[in-house]
This record gives sequence, structure tokens and C-alpha cells, in this order.
Amino acid sequence: MSLRLAVLSLLLVAACTPDAAQTAPPSARNTSLAAGPIMGTVPAGQWRAVLIAGDNNSPAFDNGVLALRDRLAAKGVRDIRVLTSDPPRNPSAELASAANVSSALRNGGGEACLAFITSHGEQRGVVLRPARGFINPATLDNALDAGCGGRPTVLIVSACHSGIFLTPAMRQVNRVVLTASAADRVSFGCGAGDRFTYYDQCLLQQFDGASTWNELAQATRSCVQALEERMGVRPPSRPQVFVGAAVSDLRIPGR
Repeated sequence: MSLRLAVLSLLLVAACTPDAAQTAPPSARNTSLAAGPIMGTVPAGQWRAVLIAGDNNSPAFDNGVLALRDRLAAKGVRDIRVLTSDPPRNPSAELASAANVSSALRNGGGEACLAFITSHGEQRGVVLRPARGFINPATLDNALDAGCGGRPTVLIVSACHSGIFLTPAMRQVNRVVLTASAADRVSFGCGAGDRFTYYDQCLLQQFDGASTWNELAQATRSCVQALEERMGVRPPSRPQVFVGAAVSDLRIPGR
């Protein structure tokens, strides 16, 4: 594979689609990290955040990214890279092109990483509209390995079918992974008239009340379940959570 293709390894096809999976045996990477220290608190100023709005056919995606940016900044996170698929709406952000997304995920300092992607999705990956393709699980896992290594890493994928990102390779002991839906389910609230997706709305609502990423994950999942029941949507999205052993008590920046 050429270097250019390896940069993001997008599936170059037209974008479409508008209970935690079983734990797989740890990979060699997981085993090598298993003896490391428990990772609890990282100073807010040492976090690096990459926030990506992958599609521009709903304002909900950019709204979610900008709202989370503001929450993180209020807690003292300074290294925040925002990428948009709607430059007229968000002119201060970088375009979410393949090159920019790859650079944002693979490069940078800090002692802990946060990657948040909100977009449409299907079972091939998450839509990245400016690249006319998808970010798939293997590509994202490789980018996190390159950019974050063994540091505490939080990945939030808010999209239909985002449970596909809970692959065995993604389940490393230094990672927390939140997805808006199970691999075979859609998520809701990404229409042209929506302010936030259901998942992003719940994540933002629960953010200030949680101390750890694990607490936020569980509270967000409960919030989504209650919201979907209230709205009468079927079948439920079934948000997924994976928390690695080394980051079970990893605190949200500023907590």
C-alpha cells in the first residue's frame, strides 16, 4: 500500500446511511501494557483532543464538536484540534480532509488523548464527507497507536453502526471506547432539524456530572436509553462501552 493510501486508508465510495460486545482475547499489544500502572489523573493541560465532524448534511455534527470543545476548554484543556465538514458554518476549524484527520490523530504531544468523531455511519465505517469515503476501524486503531501509543486514550464514535469500532485490536488496556450504537444498530437525531444527535446530547448533558470517563460512559448510555424510550424510537441503538483495565478510573480533565 502506498504511503498516501496508508495515511488514512479510506474506503473511497459514496457516503450513504444517514450490550457491549464480547471481550476478545487480548492482543500482544494489550499484554505488553498489562503490567503498566493504573492511569487515573492526567492534568487538564496535558490532554490532547481531536474533535471531528464528519458530515455536513446535518448541523448536529458540528454543533456536537463545538459544544464538546467548549466543555473541554472550560476544564483547562488547551490542545484541542477541531475539524469540520462544513467550513461556512465553522470557518475557524480545519477541513476534515483525509490528510488533516490523519495528521490530527497521528501527531501531537500530551500525556493523554481524546478522539471524538460524530457523523453518519454504516457497517464499513464512519462517513468523512470531504474525503468522499469512510474511516474504518483498522485505520482508526492504527492512527491511535501512532499518535497516542500506550498513553491513556479515550475514543468516542458517535454514528450509526459505530459498535463496529469495538474490534479486538481496539480493546487495549489503556483505552476507553464509547460508541453511540451497537454494530448492527442505527443511532438517532442526525436530521437537518436536529441540534445534537441523541448520543451527543446525552454525552454533553452528563459531562459536568461525571468524574471519570467510565462514569460518563455509563451515564450517557442510560440517558440515551431513556431518551429513546421517551421518543418511542425502535429498535434501540444500544450504545457500547469498553474500559481498559489500566484506565478504569481515568478522570475527565479538570476533575
